[in-house]
Amino acid sequence: MTLDETARGVFTIAVTPFAPDGALDLASLDRVTEFYLEKGATGLTVLGMMGEAGKLSAEEAVTVVSRVTGRAGVPVVVGVSAAGLAPMAALANRAMEAGAAGVMVAPPHTLKTDGQVVGYFHDVAEALGDIPFVLQDFPLATGVAIPVEAILRIVADCPTCVMLKHEDWPGLSKISALRAASDGGARRISILCGMGGLYLLEEMLRGADGAMTGFSYPEMMAEVVGIFEAGDVERARDVFDAYLPLVRYEAQPGVGLAIRKHVLARRGAIAAPALRRPGAALDAASVAEVEALIARQERRLAELGS
Repeated sequence: MTLDETARGVFTIAVTPFAPDGALDLASLDRVTEFYLEKGATGLTVLGMMGEAGKLSAEEAVTVVSRVTGRAGVPVVVGVSAAGLAPMAALANRAMEAGAAGVMVAPPHTLKTDGQVVGYFHDVAEALGDIPFVLQDFPLATGVAIPVEAILRIVADCPTCVMLKHEDWPGLSKISALRAASDGGARRISILCGMGGLYLLEEMLRGADGAMTGFSYPEMMAEVVGIFEAGDVERARDVFDAYLPLVRYEAQPGVGLAIRKHVLARRGAIAAPALRRPGAALDAASVAEVEALIARQERRLAELGS
């Protein structure tokens, strides 16, 4: 299941479950993996920014990868971004040995020019060898803007770059420009989109192949993408709109992962909503707001018969 340019659908960004004392909760990791698959994931992504990758030891990271790839039965992408190429390549190789389909790399915040960005991903491709990689374009988190021209240069120069994880904001015109370039003869790679699904419908209309993001109701993304690909755009909009208030609420910087884990624990996907320290926790008012949004969402879905 090696990742390639044809990847499409929903690669759910997996949370990393922890016990209240901060220990890695492997039983919950198994449970949430099954949960994502039951809710329609066609792939999984682990050790992403919302997977608290930076809070794991090297051995814990490999344990998470091995545990998920051993159960998933779908392509698994592993976040391997690191300050240096050596630790990146080391984790990437161990991930592939454990059964990963490919890896994801975000640029470090030290890159200031387009030339530096292109040069960095040349170095990444060389360090990773034949391992396929996803270019994560998330300037709000990395502080690195990657214009269309730089992405096209990386795609042209690095055959192992097979996917763009699109998380620019605003960035819909970037998807259109990349698809226009591939229509004109540039190599076409997969584009899966993030940002918690906030702009999923518009991204699909612009030419994205699906989503690579997390949400406490991951079935929303699978349902919306499936309905869209079946040609019923208005039905896809109606389903998306039913979930949108909670999507928006969960997208809050700083507390979004705590919200997501709270809901996943409420749904029985993980045993506890704990974030490994340092991490935010929800106060009573936030929990009440989440409960109100879930109740509203359930009413809307019932009205839709979904």
